[in-house]
Amino acid sequence: MMEKVPTIKDVASLAQVHAATASRALNPQTRNKVSPETATRILEAAKTLGYAPNSAARSLRTRTSLVAGVIIPDLRNPVFPPIVRGIEDALREAGYMALLGNTDGDVERESELLAAMRGRQTDGFILATGRRDLRPETDRVRGVPTVLVNRRSESSDIPSVTANSHAGVVGLVGLLVSCGHRRIANLAGPQNLSTGWERHQAFRDAMTAHGIEVEQRLVRYCDAFTEDSGVRAARDLFAAEPDITAVVAGNDLIALGCYQVLAERGLRCPSDVSVVGFNDMPFVDKQRPALTTVRIPHYELGVESARLLLERIGDPEAPAKQVVLPIQIVERESVAPPRI
Repeated sequence: MMEKVPTIKDVASLAQVHAATASRALNPQTRNKVSPETATRILEAAKTLGYAPNSAARSLRTRTSLVAGVIIPDLRNPVFPPIVRGIEDALREAGYMALLGNTDGDVERESELLAAMRGRQTDGFILATGRRDLRPETDRVRGVPTVLVNRRSESSDIPSVTANSHAGVVGLVGLLVSCGHRRIANLAGPQNLSTGWERHQAFRDAMTAHGIEVEQRLVRYCDAFTEDSGVRAARDLFAAEPDITAVVAGNDLIALGCYQVLAERGLRCPSDVSVVGFNDMPFVDKQRPALTTVRIPHYELGVESARLLLERIGDPEAPAKQVVLPIQIVERESVAPPRI
């Protein structure tokens, strides 16, 4: 005999409330119309019965899909999985599902994903694409609530959630200067990406603030935030400028590429060259030496971006918020005073 599927009336009966009250409590968009105590009782009753709301029927009634599109440039980058986890957790609490797309940095792939997601009537988008030029994205998502995560627009009309990259790089440069370094190089990230550009500008600002001229010959621009790109840039840098005493890398992967080049040249970190990264990705504390870096609250970035999107869906005309989360300098064994 087929087991009876629980209904909203069954949930209401168990929770001892009217069916309309149970319906409001089970809908994240109307839950605030029910007292917290009653809502908790109804949610527990639904869990006990194994009740699952009919999202398709609700979509027909409310003309919403309860789905948010999430576009990520590269899920192989250790930065993004915790961001996505934060997005998914926050959306799930509100009854939403994340529809994830990975672009591998390909503009055409991104365009296809955005079009496909719009065709499925997604209620909004969270974009982590890194290009500084946002016009292609904004054209494709026009009229749909959209939030940027881990990057921001140069204009103020799109909500965004970022970490304080500028403060992080300034802190790293300050740490190196306090140890006595003056010949500090920068293996910067791609300048067409917002994070690469912002961190390089912060490097220049910090060096100038400490009275150190930024010598362009001590700067190399990596073509990607990858270890291989870091290797190529570091090889070129040390071949031309072997007397560098410290390197500020655009992210942890570039820093690990620098580690490889130092080993190739018979140099030791930090006794010969100090190296610092950015992101505090998993396992950099297990490197030899453990990498000094900037810790970003990746999971919280995801949570806050989801919250901003839900606010935007609820009130598309509200002013766009620009949320900046704090960072932390994590000092490990990759920094030491320069040899005299």
